[in-house]
Amino acid sequence: MYLEDTIVAPATPPGRGAIAVVRLSGPRAIEIAHKLWHPRHQLVQITARRLQLGEIRDPQNGKPLDRAMCVLMPGPRSLTGEDVAELHCHGGVYLVRKIVALAAAEGARIAEPGEFSRRAFLNGRIDLTEAEAIADLIDSRGASALQQSLAHLAGALAARVHSLRKQVIAIRAHLEAEIDFSDEEIDLPSRETIAARIVALSDDIAVLHQSFTQGRLIREGARAAIIGKPNAGKSSILNLLLGVERAIVTAVPGTTRDVIEESIDLGDYSLVLLDTAGIRESPEDVERIGIERARAAAKQADLVIAVFDSARPIEPEDAAVIELAQGRKGIALLNKRDLPQCIRASDLQSRGLWLPILNFCAVTGDGLSQCREGLAREIEKLAGGEFTNEVVISRERHRDALAHTLEALNSALHGLMGRMPPEIVAVDIALAAQLLGSITGDVSTEDLLDAIFREFCIGK
Repeated sequence: MYLEDTIVAPATPPGRGAIAVVRLSGPRAIEIAHKLWHPRHQLVQITARRLQLGEIRDPQNGKPLDRAMCVLMPGPRSLTGEDVAELHCHGGVYLVRKIVALAAAEGARIAEPGEFSRRAFLNGRIDLTEAEAIADLIDSRGASALQQSLAHLAGALAARVHSLRKQVIAIRAHLEAEIDFSDEEIDLPSRETIAARIVALSDDIAVLHQSFTQGRLIREGARAAIIGKPNAGKSSILNLLLGVERAIVTAVPGTTRDVIEESIDLGDYSLVLLDTAGIRESPEDVERIGIERARAAAKQADLVIAVFDSARPIEPEDAAVIELAQGRKGIALLNKRDLPQCIRASDLQSRGLWLPILNFCAVTGDGLSQCREGLAREIEKLAGGEFTNEVVISRERHRDALAHTLEALNSALHGLMGRMPPEIVAVDIALAAQLLGSITGDVSTEDLLDAIFREFCIGK
């Protein structure tokens, strides 16, 4: 439900910083800003949409709190379509909290997560795909994710969906004409012609639907679980790939007890690395839980990086790692190549390991570039090819809506070819238009909006 009240929240992350922004939106936003902020010189004319210097004062006693900038943005030409005011103050934790509290005391309500963006959507400033792009832009992990978010924010996905929906509505118009003017001598498209249009449209929608794998990898990054027996060098490899000492490395087996997660840029994609506990049988409860989590991470990850200690003979733990890698995409690393060798690639292949196997040394970094290149190739295979600038989807909501759209169009096609009455076929076509509309928000429900904007940060 849209409450036409005035909301306030910090628009910058919590914590100590050089600058913070406190944002107000609603019918009293500018009024409350005037009560808190005063221009540096009394005779200065306050101009809308222009940052001006002044100071924030406590309305109750007039005491100054901070020297700050203020900008007033009257609606409807604003972020939310309402009157908006922003106070750009110094980024002290207490200071920001105090300013928000003063605004609340003057009648503003603390904003819910995503409420500014939600108001922008409800006031027609953005559609749902652009709102989701704002959240994706904030969460971008790499260059391709940033590029995709900016494209969606600029309306690329919305334009593609609107075009598809326009074609669905045109098909429905032909069916409605058949219903309304069946007794008139009007030249209407044949059922075969309409069926051909549905087939062509379904093909276009299927292309967008199938782009989900690539879109998700761009948005979230591929997830790669580093698996291996204790002391195979997993944490050292994580640190080497990251370029920082993120994981503790010791000669004591079982040092890693939980899954450590970090991201790196790898070509056009972000790669989320999961360092896991060593695979072995353990009597210790804490380590056993870590091993169970390692197995779960390996099963759920997009890729596996199977690590083997080439300076030790193959052990039952190595066989367990090979079993976890069965049927998976990824690479295998024969680590510790600086030591006398006990295992070769052919030894692992003879035991059923079919991942590409690379020689590696976490101590010297030998094989690091080949490792990164190998992982990049595996991600491209997952994504179905190299990254392109074409419009792709990246959210389950979009994929589900397109899947159900294809089902509705397929039902309509069967109805047409089965000589069903046009009224029946039109129902399926209308459903397809509604489903496409749900992607951009042309058709939406309160529950849908709650689910989308709940993931936003406060102040956005």
